[in-house]
Amino acid sequence: MLFAALLFPAGFAGWAVGHYTSLGDSSETVVHTVTLGSTSTPATTSSGTTTSSGTTTSAATTTSSGGGGDAAAGKAVFAANGCASCHTFKPANATGTVGPDLDTAPAADAKADGNMELADFIKESIEDPDAYIAKGYTKGIMPTTFDESLSGKQVNDLVAFIVSGSSGS
Repeated sequence: MLFAALLFPAGFAGWAVGHYTSLGDSSETVVHTVTLGSTSTPATTSSGTTTSSGTTTSAATTTSSGGGGDAAAGKAVFAANGCASCHTFKPANATGTVGPDLDTAPAADAKADGNMELADFIKESIEDPDAYIAKGYTKGIMPTTFDESLSGKQVNDLVAFIVSGSSGS
């Protein structure tokens, strides 16, 4: 019982450390998300290309299915945000037991949640973790701030990483 009581604070501390490690990075390495125009697809920005108006943009965009994500970059996002402290996921050598097993649960839970596409379900689970609660778990365990603390690109990369390693993908 004591182990379970200490596991959540340890997981949160891991998330906080991973979340705040980019604070000292130069502006060339920090990614910001900006919505341009009134389209429903926000553009992801980086400091790579600058237009004549001074707006920094890149060609990457986010979609409802989390498309365009880079699984290798997603592995780094997974590690930096403390996901391993709560989730089991073989591609990340993660053995956490506080949250669902990401090797198998996402495919089954996506089906149970209105037969959602796997990538859409995983993205929703990261950005709004209380939208669907897996059987055997309770609301409020997973932090609800990843939609604010992660850029659209980071979320898409994380989705691509989890999809690439989940059975049923």
